[in-house]
Amino acid sequence: MPNNPSPQAGEVELRPLSARSVVLSLLLGLHPPELPVKDLVRSVEPFGISGSTLRAALSRMVAAGDLRRADTVYRLSDRLLERQRRQDEAVHPETLPWAGDWEMVVVTATGRGPAERAELRTELTRLRLAELREGVWLRPANLRRPLPDGLGQVAERCTARPDRPARELAASLWPLDGWSGTGHALLAHAARVRQPSDRFTAFAAVVRHLLADPVLPAELLPPDWPGSRLRAVYADYRQEVADAVRARAQEEQTA
Repeated sequence: MPNNPSPQAGEVELRPLSARSVVLSLLLGLHPPELPVKDLVRSVEPFGISGSTLRAALSRMVAAGDLRRADTVYRLSDRLLERQRRQDEAVHPETLPWAGDWEMVVVTATGRGPAERAELRTELTRLRLAELREGVWLRPANLRRPLPDGLGQVAERCTARPDRPARELAASLWPLDGWSGTGHALLAHAARVRQPSDRFTAFAAVVRHLLADPVLPAELLPPDWPGSRLRAVYADYRQEVADAVRARAQEEQTA
């Protein structure tokens, strides 16, 4: 069974807007990820979120550890700065030329509880590895990304050259046709929606989908793989939103 499940081909998973989701998406797309409350108020207006609703959401997010507040400026917490890093990597993954080697991680730690095992599985999936069998994780060695500090304490890393044909192995580890079909559906949906709230939910779905992209070498992918197009349209949208936020801030300063 493929390790990374995804929606069925052509299925678009859209999540309803909330004040929290809008704030987080705005800040996750900004560098540095911070805004004064007056700019946040103006930025969420196109999504039908009132100032009172926003301020209540901001208070809850500070209490929950999502945001930090300094005077009237709200900034992502350290935990969500890590999420921003993963999101940035999803949009701009750093790849290497692929010579046919595979990265292998073999879990060696024993006696761990269910929560620790689940946390390790989540971390290995975030590293875009897929589980060949219990405790054995693989991916083509074409991706450069930081590894967790403690990974060497619970697993052994090595380079492998499986006998199985690479395309066949990749197709068994990831649901490539399903991911591609959903990616094409997201591209079509994002191109036809016009309302700010509809575009917001569409591109939130796009970035979630990109987080599940295995970022494989081109020779292992099905034809017409939509990964690069999804990254391009999302990068354009994120720039559009950032420019709009800056424009509103400048209007406020000159008013």
